[in-house]
Amino acid sequence: MHISIFSNSAADIALIARSLPAHDCHGVQQRVDLRRAHPQLLIVDVASAGAHLADLLQMAWTPAIPVLLLAADTPSELAALAALPAAPADEHLVDSEFKPLRRHAVAARVKLLLQRAYPGHEETQVLQFGDHVFESPAHVVTHAGIQVTLTQKEFALAVLLFSNLGRPLSRAYLQESVWGPEDENALPTRTIDTHVSRVRNKLDLKPEKGFRLTTVYGYGYQLEQLEQLERLAAPAAKK
Repeated sequence: MHISIFSNSAADIALIARSLPAHDCHGVQQRVDLRRAHPQLLIVDVASAGAHLADLLQMAWTPAIPVLLLAADTPSELAALAALPAAPADEHLVDSEFKPLRRHAVAARVKLLLQRAYPGHEETQVLQFGDHVFESPAHVVTHAGIQVTLTQKEFALAVLLFSNLGRPLSRAYLQESVWGPEDENALPTRTIDTHVSRVRNKLDLKPEKGFRLTTVYGYGYQLEQLEQLERLAAPAAKK
């Protein structure tokens, strides 16, 4: 699904995008950009919308698409929510989530809104990285004709690693992206290491298969595609 996020907060936009890896999420800051985006679901930060909140909702409801409102628990923003008109087509097309945002709560709200707005919609979403095809919500990865089923956390971790191929990712970033900041104190020390090991083994991310998933000492992990590294090294070797 194509989802537009009307917000001035780059951190919130990034968190929402990580919460919805199976969807195409884009941040917008101008109403004119929203008109061009033609989203299937709109997420609006109440503070960012300001006096234009009602106008944004009218745009979203012509024709009607579901809307998720993000608001802080303050008198001004609560008053803004209370003053909003009801959705013209269906009152179930609008929902709200309070800050600070929690990844799992955002994902649950969006899933519910999409189910209400598009009851006949097939939930399956496909992401492709080279020859690896990721399918959710089944959490299936297909490569070289072989299908592997991952757990929800393993799938989210694998998508994150493939999305950042060749880049080192810190343990803190992996934890926040896959488990969420709300789990910081409850997450066992070895949980990330165990999940990385499972993803490496299940997807066969080994040098003989063209990939290297390694530990970056004192920092985190990095997934590299060896064919890309060899191509980059070839010109240097000729000099």
